[in-house]
Formats: sequence, C-alpha cells, structure tokens
Amino acid sequence: MSLREKLDADVKDAMRSKNEVVRDTLRLVLAEFKRLELQEGKTITPEIETDVLLKFVKQRQQSIDDYEGAGRSDLAVKERAEQAVLQAYLPKAMDEAAARVALQALIAESGATSKKDMGLVMKGVMAKYRGQLDGKLAQKLLGELLP
Repeated sequence: MSLREKLDADVKDAMRSKNEVVRDTLRLVLAEFKRLELQEGKTITPEIETDVLLKFVKQRQQSIDDYEGAGRSDLAVKERAEQAVLQAYLPKAMDEAAARVALQALIAESGATSKKDMGLVMKGVMAKYRGQLDGKLAQKLLGELLP
C-alpha cells in the first residue's frame, strides 16, 4: 500500500470517527500531492512524499513558535496536533547515538578528512537518511566528528 492510498484510507476513517484534525491535515497533504502533479507535472515518488510531509512539519513548527511568542497557546495546541498527525507518516527519527554511528559510516564511506568536507557528507546524509535524521543535528555531530 502506497502512502497516498494509506492517506486516503485514513481520511475516510477520520471522517467516520469525526476526527476533524486528522481529516483536515491529511486532506491538506493529499491536495499538495495533487497540486504537484497537476501544476508542476511531477510524478509523486516516495522521496517527494517525504519532502512534502517534512515541509508541512516544518511549517507547523514555525507556526507553533510564532503563536507561543505571541501568547496564543490555543492556536499552538492546534498546530501541535496537526504536527503529530504528520509525523506519524514520516520514518522514525534517529536518536543522537544512532545518528553518530550513521555519520561515522558516511564519513568513512565518503573519505572526508576535515570540516571542509562537511558538505560532501551532508549531501550523503540528505540522500540516505531524509526524514530520519535532522539536518541541524547532523551538522552539529559532523562538527564534533570531523577535525
């Protein structure tokens, strides 16, 4: 079952259970897939699906930060709920220990020897661990691992 089929099924389940947060959030994702296909002529691949989900999670986090800064915790709660729905469809995020091991393997694989090679390793990180490894965490760990 593809992600799109799973999202369609979950929207129907959310409609039956009258779960408006899940229904509306997943409809937004499906609408973005359709927009990409129709307006930009893209074929929706698993990489594009992950990119769309990551984009929406990042947007929700930005909104949460903005709302909390403005003292609107009621709106921040709604955004958190939507963010949780989106994150359920992303691959499980790596913890710091697993990320360190993965980065050490990528450093050895790429032959990186200094911080000047960080871009080369980051390119591999984003290709291999998209959605599983946060870019900021990877950058921080690479700063520690590369001399």
